[in-house]
Amino acid sequence: RRYACTSGTVSLPTYFAMARGGGDAPAMEMTKWFDTNYHYVVPEFEAEMQFALRSRKPVDEFLEAQALDTPTRPVLLGPVSFVLLGKISEDGPTQAQIVEAILPLYAEILSQLRAAGAEWVQIDEPCLVLDLDTQAQALYRSAYAQFKTNAALPKLMLTSYFGELGANLNLALELGTAGLHVDLVRAPQQFSSVLAALPKSMVLSLGVVDGRNIWRTDLQAAQPLVAQAVQALGKDRVEIAPSCSLLHSPHDLDQETKLDAELRSWLAFGKQKLEEIVLLARSVEDANAVADAIISSHACVQARATSKRTQNDVVQQRLRSVCAEMLTRQSAYPGRRLQQAALGLPQFPTTTIGSFPQTAEVRSQRAAHRAGKIDTASYEKFLHEEMERAIRVQEEIGLDVLVHGEFERNDMVEYFGEQLAGFLFTQNGWVQSYGSRCVKPPVIYGDVARLQPMTVRWSQAAQALTQQPVKGMLTGPVTILQWSFVRDDQPRSVTCQQIALAIRDEVRDLEAAGIRIIQIDEPALREGLPLRRADWREYLQWSVDAFRLAASGVQDATQIHTHMCYAEFNDIMDAIIRMDADVISMECSRSRMELLHAFQRTQYPNAIGPGVYDIHSPRIPSVAEMEALLQKALQVLTPEQVWVNPDCGLKTRAWPEVRQALEHLVAAARQMRARMEATVA
Repeated sequence: RRYACTSGTVSLPTYFAMARGGGDAPAMEMTKWFDTNYHYVVPEFEAEMQFALRSRKPVDEFLEAQALDTPTRPVLLGPVSFVLLGKISEDGPTQAQIVEAILPLYAEILSQLRAAGAEWVQIDEPCLVLDLDTQAQALYRSAYAQFKTNAALPKLMLTSYFGELGANLNLALELGTAGLHVDLVRAPQQFSSVLAALPKSMVLSLGVVDGRNIWRTDLQAAQPLVAQAVQALGKDRVEIAPSCSLLHSPHDLDQETKLDAELRSWLAFGKQKLEEIVLLARSVEDANAVADAIISSHACVQARATSKRTQNDVVQQRLRSVCAEMLTRQSAYPGRRLQQAALGLPQFPTTTIGSFPQTAEVRSQRAAHRAGKIDTASYEKFLHEEMERAIRVQEEIGLDVLVHGEFERNDMVEYFGEQLAGFLFTQNGWVQSYGSRCVKPPVIYGDVARLQPMTVRWSQAAQALTQQPVKGMLTGPVTILQWSFVRDDQPRSVTCQQIALAIRDEVRDLEAAGIRIIQIDEPALREGLPLRRADWREYLQWSVDAFRLAASGVQDATQIHTHMCYAEFNDIMDAIIRMDADVISMECSRSRMELLHAFQRTQYPNAIGPGVYDIHSPRIPSVAEMEALLQKALQVLTPEQVWVNPDCGLKTRAWPEVRQALEHLVAAARQMRARMEATVA
């Protein structure tokens, strides 16, 4: 309703307004797609909402491919996952009512695809790998019962991924689709039960090539699984596929011309994964024809498993020395609350999350330096000038705790990975994060260790420019783990602990250099949560322990901050409390402070900075809007707990909007202080 788009084809400006905000309409919420770093805009369902088919995009794209003589299988997100992943307003319809309302539209678009020549359509229902209550199960049964009886529809390949169907296997099989896809990389244990229970008419799609990571498939290990399925079902009922969409994999390893030959031989990107699928398919027809390729694949996998480049004896010895005392601050939080007074901070202290605009000039200078067109001294002189400019702007605006701006950093994970042993980097290994935002994750191939201080000189240089406290800015171990392509030859928990030790060293060096506030960002903590509740406890134990290992080596006087954003944190509040950060800043503006109710329920004791400025939108909120959000926060928090900050870093924004928004932010905080003083008086 708020985007005033009532009929006709939805325009691009409307789509942009929904994703980024426009006019007086704030953007829709954005959150992580299951346990990936891909974000999606959360569907909203309101009272009296009318549903209509407003786009022919799937049909148009199918016809476009058909005109190029390229047969394709269209892909739709299934109706039940669409609704389960959405958000219903307080007075909105029920999930069952929404599903009932949209099913005719699904039938319409599926019929159009059938009429256009699509024999099959892939229909993704990723929620089938979650813990489903009886209501969600009933939604699946009622929705697919209508598809089952509609002869005008194409065949449906029901697609699950990122986990095991488990208790939902029988549900998936009784929905009556012509095919079922299962992820046998994340959940190989489900193969035998799926094979045994599959109805005689159903096609089985085997997700045997990893769509989420960049490691080469051991085709010699995958081939017997394919052969077993073919023997049980026949060739016509078996398909071979990646475990999930290749959206999460870089495009083509052939573009990586600078990689070390040995390391390169261990990798496979999207194009190479398709080649692996073709080899496995050909092995069904003629195993001898592809025998050499399959043996070669196995040899590369074995070479990686035995390579000395993946092991570091010093790191292994240090891991064995980690003890419980290393995970605990000197004093509990109440004993550390004097930090704020010692730092000279007012009530409602203001700060930003870390980065400032990465302008075209910053990016061009970085590119020129990487290309050798300017020397290191000239490049660092430019970075220092940008940093000083950012410090002066923050002082003029009146922020209480400053940041150095992170102009030397290309990406919050890649920057650290470049300075840690055990990482490799690609030229073109880009994957989409959200919208037009792509990232180039580093690859963790071996044991991780810090080679030298990574951020200390920049933080020291920034602190020397001002009397205000400047935060040291670090990326936390869980986020570095989650936002990298991670080695799969040891538990992720072990790799995360290695990273935590490296960050611990950096934290202690920052403290020794006189930095009194250190922020260790962990936006990916919730993202890494396993999809099944039965697995949560183990993950939350080792992930929070990794943060505490990184953060707990400092004195009580040093204030530790962390930052989280764009995820649902209600389910992990106990873990967030156990992190024991002195200050946690959260993305809250899009949800209008809704997230804070979880902190109220758990009586969160430490300080919180609920974001009052949506940095993913060019829209600049007014002082009154920010103050209203802070007032809403005070319904849940005490004034002593509240910090004032944006939702996230400001690297993607432009200086004019950043400056105006932060001026509004500081003005809102000052008005809140005045309001509190008047209340006391």
